Amino acid sequence: MSKKKIAKVAKLQFPAGGAKPGPALASVGINMPQFTQAFNDATKDRQGDVVPVIITAYEDKSFDFVLKTTPASVLLKKAANVSKGAADSKTPVATISVDKVKEIAEYKMPDLNANDIEGAIKIVAGTARNMGIVVEGLE
Repeated sequence: MSKKKIAKVAKLQFPAGGAKPGPALASVGINMPQFTQAFNDATKDRQGDVVPVIITAYEDKSFDFVLKTTPASVLLKKAANVSKGAADSKTPVATISVDKVKEIAEYKMPDLNANDIEGAIKIVAGTARNMGIVVEGLE
C-alpha cells in the first residue's frame, strides 16, 4: 500500500470541546465538520483548557491530528489566578509555590524538551519568570 501524500501540517490551538469551523481550519484544507466533531469528542474531558493540536492534512482531504498539553503560560495564569502576565517581566504580578510549578511541569513533561523533572521545573519556572510570576521556594 502506498503512503498518503501530506498536503499540509498545521499547528493550531482551540478551547477544549469548542473547536468550530473557521478561517484557521479552512486554510488547512480538511473536512471541517468532521475535524471539529473528532476534536471536540477527544477534548471534552479537558473543558476550560486551551488545547494545542497538530493537524496533518493529506491530499485526499483526510487528516490525522495529535493533541498536545495545555500551554504552560495558560496553566501558570490559572495557578496564579491572574488574567494575564506582566507587560514587563521585572514587574511581579503574582506569586506561586514551587509545588505548583512542579505539578505543572509533571503535566507538561511529555511535550517539554527535558530529560528529567528538574529540567522541566526549570523550563516552567523560566516561563513564570518571563510572565512576572514569582516562584516561592526556588533558588
